[in-house]
Amino acid sequence: MKKLILVTSPPACGKTYVSKELSKALSHVVYLDKDTLICLSKQIFKVAGEEYNRSSDFFEENIRDYEYEAIVALALEALDYDDMVLINAPFTREIRDKDYMKGLKDKLKEKKAKLVVIWVDTSVEVCKQRMIDRNSDRDTWKLTHWDEYIAGCNFNIPTELDDPKVPDDLLIFHNSSREEFSKSLKDCVKILEEV
Repeated sequence: MKKLILVTSPPACGKTYVSKELSKALSHVVYLDKDTLICLSKQIFKVAGEEYNRSSDFFEENIRDYEYEAIVALALEALDYDDMVLINAPFTREIRDKDYMKGLKDKLKEKKAKLVVIWVDTSVEVCKQRMIDRNSDRDTWKLTHWDEYIAGCNFNIPTELDDPKVPDDLLIFHNSSREEFSKSLKDCVKILEEV
């Protein structure tokens, strides 16, 4: 059965690294990264005369949801040409929204595909250090207003997505250390390629 894999978590948990390493380890997959759309989002800020701030009301109202809409549309189209598509994106609100998830699963049924969510589980302390280390302008506001930013993040595993009868609907990728990463990579690849 075809699969749409969402690799998700709060920012700086290691989604991009995990997504790329998973994509390399799988025998075949179409890899899509929502961050590829940031160049378009930056242009929207510029044309609107707004400060570049991905935590702003302007971003929330005019950009955020459209980035997700675009990346999901690309993924659904890619499923016409390959059996496995992986999206690297936070999806932090969407995966906790029952209506959104049901709608996505319904779209996937039309493609004879199923949804697999991989939650990258990383400690808050490790995330902050990774954000500092990557030194990206998208994190400037977050680091400057750390307490406010982190209070709005949900690091809880979205267990409501897990159906005990389905072995690959929710996979937890532990990523606070190199040892956790190596074990999780091996386990996830095995499950994704066997089921």
